[in-house]
Amino acid sequence: MRLMRIRSASVLLLLAAATAFAQTGGAKPATPTPSTPAPAQAAPQTANPQPPAAPAPSKAPQAKTKEEFDAYKAAAALPDPNQVLAAADQFAQKYPDSELRELLYVQAMNGFSQQGNADKEIEAGRKAIAIDPHDPNPLIHVASALVEVTRDNDLDKEQRYAEAAKDAQAVIDNINTGLRIPPNVSEAQVQAAKNSILTLAYETLGVVAMQKQSFAEAETNFQKAADISKAQPVARIYLRLSVVQDNEKKYAEALVNANKALQYSQQGTVEQTLAKQQQSRLQKLVGEGAEPGAPAPPTPQATAPATPAQGGNPQQAQPPQPH
Repeated sequence: MRLMRIRSASVLLLLAAATAFAQTGGAKPATPTPSTPAPAQAAPQTANPQPPAAPAPSKAPQAKTKEEFDAYKAAAALPDPNQVLAAADQFAQKYPDSELRELLYVQAMNGFSQQGNADKEIEAGRKAIAIDPHDPNPLIHVASALVEVTRDNDLDKEQRYAEAAKDAQAVIDNINTGLRIPPNVSEAQVQAAKNSILTLAYETLGVVAMQKQSFAEAETNFQKAADISKAQPVARIYLRLSVVQDNEKKYAEALVNANKALQYSQQGTVEQTLAKQQQSRLQKLVGEGAEPGAPAPPTPQATAPATPAQGGNPQQAQPPQPH
């Protein structure tokens, strides 16, 4: 189960196309010659320049030898993400300078994500980030998975939240330069993918701030996530936004967002039930003319599950209760 996932079809298409591009036209099994392009720089900002209005296709990773390319293909063809991860480690040890190392770790990471194995997803994602710390794909996977698996009684809770926030911010900083964009993906698809990833990044930052009870900071990030995803509203984000505004005693604003959460939630979901509870509570407070500084009755635990993706299970997030 996952707290939050990249669910946009455009994101999946973009990532699949990028991998396919590397496996076919991009990663050429050729012995290097003087005319062979130089390897990409470590930071994608230099290797993949993209004008803001029309992102340029990024340079696909390339194999330097046929042996390297064949080893990559053999690892990528393995059916189980555990096998891919083990093969990726072996590949990285044998070809420590290969441009294809990250692709194998990302493939394993995506496989673990589909299985709902967040711990292994984090492990593979971290290895991909170590190779390319500017790629929004593993960054957002690790950030959102860390938020999911971290619990209040974890001894390293603060470090894990700090890592999640750092990765989510890196997504925002590198979204226009770090994505691998094949030439056969339209600008509209690229922008839709970026919006989906950015929405999740700001939501992750909001969850981290909410866990720290930094409600003003959480509100800012959830509002950004809501604004970016207006074309495809996410009920979970409006519910979380309502909860943090409730904690700030902004009852009228919180009610507006509770109404939106209910409007956009699917029939019969836990999300819909929680939105109804939040709406009912706030209607009473607003109807009674509660003053901004007046004490409020405790809010029920606001659990905001993500919509299942391709048969995945919903995941719950538990924001702190107001005092």
